[in-house]
Amino acid sequence: MELESNGLKALYRNRFDKESEQRQETWDVLCRDFFQTWVAEDAVVLDLAAGHCEFINNIRAGRRIAVDLNPDVKVRAAAGVETHVLRSDDLVEIAEQSVDVVFISNFFEHVSREVILATLVEVRRVLRPGGRLLVLQPNVRFCARDYWQFFDHITPVDDRALVEAFAATGFDVVKNIPRFLPYTTKSWLPSWPVLIKAYLRMPLAWRVLGAQAFMVATPTAA
Repeated sequence: MELESNGLKALYRNRFDKESEQRQETWDVLCRDFFQTWVAEDAVVLDLAAGHCEFINNIRAGRRIAVDLNPDVKVRAAAGVETHVLRSDDLVEIAEQSVDVVFISNFFEHVSREVILATLVEVRRVLRPGGRLLVLQPNVRFCARDYWQFFDHITPVDDRALVEAFAATGFDVVKNIPRFLPYTTKSWLPSWPVLIKAYLRMPLAWRVLGAQAFMVATPTAA
């Protein structure tokens, strides 16, 4: 079961607030120079488990939606971003087949396998045919030593397990980069925007520093 909202507020405030400005700068570059490739500028985009809204605040889209169990999502989201305080596996306020792109980052390690599968079922429900699910996820097979350093990590996840989970819930994987970004923002060797831009252009560096997988999946055609 996911942490209750009050616990989430305290836990993530302690973890992220001191590095908030750096994270925003990092995500500005990541969205502009990498993730935007997968998001049309007129798309409806849902950031699921949006956290501090670094992705949804920086991506360009026709309609932007942030969903999180933590009520702080309402103050973290930028102007023009719709917010919903919901469980990931019960997106009751999001209409069926109303979303073009769903983005999930650093979330599945925090919930049970049952919640992961139920979340993917909900994602498939809200995605339009031909829509995309983008997942950025710590890959336990490349960061096992540090994976459990965070109190709220409860499920080990790697890209191979996610391929199985996607298939079980009606998704086809169209892109799988097992090693993409470093494990955490604190582990970035390239920490300045200009160096992050350079890193994104050097896939060979991903094979050395990367410990997060990036995956793209689409709903299986009926």
